[in-house]
Amino acid sequence: MDDDTARAARAKKGSPFLNTDQAAFYIGLSSRTLEKMRSFGRGPKFRRHGRHVRYHIADLDNWSDARSGDTTGTARGRGGVDG
Repeated sequence: MDDDTARAARAKKGSPFLNTDQAAFYIGLSSRTLEKMRSFGRGPKFRRHGRHVRYHIADLDNWSDARSGDTTGTARGRGGVDG
């Protein structure tokens, strides 16, 4: 298990909140993609804890589940960050 995986696993056991790097790893995106989605008002729901951005695991799961489908031929993902 690499460091990111271990950190995400520990976070899931101890706290339901993940930072941007952990959340990105958890849902299989890059941290930068998740940051872009957040800045455009897209992507998973997040919270600010002081100056820190946190993602709840249940929100990540819900966001991911809402995007499940049988086809890959959608126009939504073309030309920018998909939310």
